[in-house]
Amino acid sequence: MHATAEPVQTLDAGWDMAVIGEGESTLVSLVDAKGDPTGITGLAYRDATGNVKRTGKAKQRDLNDFPGFALKWDKFNALEITSGCIYACRFCQTPFMFSAKFRHRSVENVRWHVDQMRARGLRDVRFITPTALSYGSQTDEPNLDAVEELLASCREGIGPNGRVFFGSFPSEIRPEHVSREALRLVKKYCDNNNIIVGAQSGSDRVLDAAKRGHGVEEVKRAARLGIEEGFRINVDMIFGMPGESRDDVDDSLALARELADLGARIHAHTFMPLPGTPWRDAPPGDVDPETIREVDRLSRRGALYGHWQKQRDHAARLAAAAEAYPRPGRSRTILPTVSTAPAPAKPTDGCATC
Repeated sequence: MHATAEPVQTLDAGWDMAVIGEGESTLVSLVDAKGDPTGITGLAYRDATGNVKRTGKAKQRDLNDFPGFALKWDKFNALEITSGCIYACRFCQTPFMFSAKFRHRSVENVRWHVDQMRARGLRDVRFITPTALSYGSQTDEPNLDAVEELLASCREGIGPNGRVFFGSFPSEIRPEHVSREALRLVKKYCDNNNIIVGAQSGSDRVLDAAKRGHGVEEVKRAARLGIEEGFRINVDMIFGMPGESRDDVDDSLALARELADLGARIHAHTFMPLPGTPWRDAPPGDVDPETIREVDRLSRRGALYGHWQKQRDHAARLAAAAEAYPRPGRSRTILPTVSTAPAPAKPTDGCATC
């Protein structure tokens, strides 16, 4: 993804070429052409004079056209079942790299992969998707019939000694998609006893600015339903969002405490200004000492986990890279801070893929 968002920076790091966009067909074409970029779309490289050349947009292919893992080399991973995302959250790379629409791998194709796994003695089926309950849908409404068809086929395919995981790492469920019917489908066909719910903030103002498409009440409702149905609920939250005020932070901490009291766990993150996103030029996320103390208290309770401290360092490095490679004509998009005071009177050679 970094090569797609920052091809010049990638070339300056020592790569001969950067693959922009989805690299499956581009990389195969480049290998077939023995490294000659002529006529191959989806590339960036420097010509003999040092100027950056771009060869246009690579063609997006059906997910079914490419295997989800390398059978020849017995290399397996979680299976990508959906690419792209209609929810254009301002901090996320997915909709801006893969387009703001869903492309789903077919049930038949997923089943073929599961059959290959079982034939090789593998037991666990996991999925990569930006929003698990959006499988089979092209709108913001879940298609539970399509989800059930997928899960039933995977359950049958992996067999009685296998396990299916859905809505847990490395995927998540949007809070407004959580329903008793959906949770009972997961319980019926899957083996995970935990669900990851993407909340991101306890402030409706920040959620609206981030274009999340849901509010805080949906997060609370999702956690309550999940716990009532017997799941351990893990809630993703991001601290240090652009323009976050003290009131916004307090709202997030209050939500974290309320969810912890219900029995949920908070998966804490620090905001990172990712290349290729609308908030790429926002300042790096930071967590003030008062917030750190409260986060530590939740952590000692066993109610919070995550690599948010390391992400603070990553965020600073990403911000420095954005300063070094500014986008021409692109202004910083920073939320206005809401004051709690009374308002005043008016280097290696080769080819880097995305």
